[in-house]
Amino acid sequence: MTAIAERIGALVKEHDVVLFMKGTPLFPQCGFSSRAIAILEHLDVPFHSVDVLQDQDVRQGIKDFSDWPTVPQLYVKGEFVGGSDIMMEMFEAGELQALMADAGVGR
Repeated sequence: MTAIAERIGALVKEHDVVLFMKGTPLFPQCGFSSRAIAILEHLDVPFHSVDVLQDQDVRQGIKDFSDWPTVPQLYVKGEFVGGSDIMMEMFEAGELQALMADAGVGR
């Protein structure tokens, strides 16, 4: 395992909910990241965010780590959930709310 994969692995284990995104929750740098933040905030779920624009190794490393080509990427309890489109589909179906409840991460 590479050093960046170990770093990413440690982050997703350390925090119950992690969003790898472009920008920050206050200043998302793309529409997809903005949508992901809006969903998590609507669910009132505490989360840790990682700005992939601040570290080129993380920006590429997260894509390799998950074998998913785009950012944002959501992890819950160490498991990859998906990007903003999947988050939106799950949210609209009530599945994301259930996932958060089952994981015990809601407020």
